Amino acid sequence: MESHEKCCTFALSIRRQARTQNERQSGMSAARCSQPQVNLILRKTHLKTMAKILYEVKQNKNDDSTAFGKWFARIKTLETLNTRRLAQHISEHGSIYTPDVVYGVLEKFRSCLIEMLLESKKVKIEGLGTFYCTLENTKGGAQKKEDFNVNKHLRALHIRFLPEQEAEQNISSREFLKKAEFINIEQWLKEKEEQSPDPEPEP
Repeated sequence: MESHEKCCTFALSIRRQARTQNERQSGMSAARCSQPQVNLILRKTHLKTMAKILYEVKQNKNDDSTAFGKWFARIKTLETLNTRRLAQHISEHGSIYTPDVVYGVLEKFRSCLIEMLLESKKVKIEGLGTFYCTLENTKGGAQKKEDFNVNKHLRALHIRFLPEQEAEQNISSREFLKKAEFINIEQWLKEKEEQSPDPEPEP
């Protein structure tokens, strides 16, 4: 709860910065600063400061767990990018293609990936990993081989992903850990609060 309140406080501070910047650039009043402009400032701030994995330390409060009372790190997710947002991001990274073109390619990739998986194929994206399917059977299975029935004994068809494990581009779990840099969200928020002026409550 405390981290959430700090996030809200910092967001309010950024909102005020966005309004101030907007006034300087266009002479508009602070009240007319649009939400998209505020979001743009937030995204730019994240792009400059968030090239690392954010985490928070949480206590295990599960009474049935052997690790009850112990503290563990958990990822702090800032946002979830949809296909359109990802296309915009790719387009802004020195790409010669417009966001609409990138979006079209991503949509085609999605549909073709599903098509290939449903044809019993694996799809490997070099440097990223391999998509493939696995079957989930019902508990107990069939008594005899000839008794096996797809409609009766299969529960689900899962899409799986195996990260790239080639030496130069290995992003398997343990290797990915070595490549990442981490920031404690509480420490980061504290530093941002010290750098930012105290926000005044909005009327």
